[in-house]
Amino acid sequence: MKQIFEDTATAFALKTDSELERAYFLFRMIANEPLVRIGTAMTNFAIKAHLPVEGLIRATVFDHFCGGVNEKDCMSVVDRMYTKNVCSVLDYSVEGKDTEDPFDDAVAMILKVLDFVKEKDAIPFAVFKPTGYGRFALFQKISEGKSLTDKEEAEWQRVVVRFDRTCKKAYDLDVSLLIDAEESWMQQAADQLVEEMMRKYNKKKAVVFNTLQMYRWDRLDYLKQLQQRANESDFRIGIKVVRGAYMEKENDRAEEKVYKSPICSSKRETDENFDNAVAYIMNHLDTVSIFAGTHNENSSYKMMNIMAEKGIANNDDRVWFGQLFGMSDHISFNLSDKGYNVAKYLPFGPVRDVMPYLIRRAEENTSVAGQTSRELSLLKKERKRRKI
Repeated sequence: MKQIFEDTATAFALKTDSELERAYFLFRMIANEPLVRIGTAMTNFAIKAHLPVEGLIRATVFDHFCGGVNEKDCMSVVDRMYTKNVCSVLDYSVEGKDTEDPFDDAVAMILKVLDFVKEKDAIPFAVFKPTGYGRFALFQKISEGKSLTDKEEAEWQRVVVRFDRTCKKAYDLDVSLLIDAEESWMQQAADQLVEEMMRKYNKKKAVVFNTLQMYRWDRLDYLKQLQQRANESDFRIGIKVVRGAYMEKENDRAEEKVYKSPICSSKRETDENFDNAVAYIMNHLDTVSIFAGTHNENSSYKMMNIMAEKGIANNDDRVWFGQLFGMSDHISFNLSDKGYNVAKYLPFGPVRDVMPYLIRRAEENTSVAGQTSRELSLLKKERKRRKI
């Protein structure tokens, strides 16, 4: 089992030689931190100045990390991956705004995606971010336990209605719905609202999934408490576990406002927290379903070992592995080749609107120790195998 992620022929089977070369070029660029900083600044400037750079972005970083500009545009990628039994999660990756219209637009888009994916076995999940449905500051104010004005109360009720419309639609269509996690200082309000949706729509199975960022040291306790409430109130839990995406921002804010950081003190502690959460869920599959969003090979192997030890079938529909499109194909495609349930997050949206997401991808790859070098070493190995 320890060797399956070394199989580059399976990992990159769908990539043409030119796509393999583009990936190799991109990860070489991303490996250069000063270059990423300069490129990010230049791209932001070019977009704000309305320079004609969309074609270049589309042909390079956009097409590598995104499925297309709209959901129909994604279908060739979705269908192609599904030939290798890798599913897709259509992710409308336009960042949240502070006015009402974009929130309603986001709901309309997710409802449209849900209708669109109902007939597609290749797309078993939809996804949205809480701040795609409501203002960050409103989630924050509720999380801090502050009283809302009458206007804010009405605004929050509109957020609740947006969540409920989307969750009901997912329930009616029998499509699972992943709700992403965000910064800790707004997350409590999101947690409470997602739990409300679980109580309503997860009576028989997990339709609504919350996301736990396991670089937070308090999340395992939260999971155990949630599972206890689910047992008492007879509802199912859907949990996406990830390591987390806002570490620097979290630590900086804790230091600035002088409170204990919610982030684990080390990478090792985060890894242990993640693996402990996975192990806990695998012991409670009667009430909890898992979507393990990880690019970590060791965590993937540990999860596979637990499944083997417990006699859990590779394709048990309560257990999913997930990675981002454009990354960790050696994990995704080798897992699917062994019969595990695997889904790739497939971002889409207008090129300019998706740029904040793409910039974050580049910055995260630069900052995560070993991620880019591992991608590069596997791409080199496959180039050598193909004699490119």
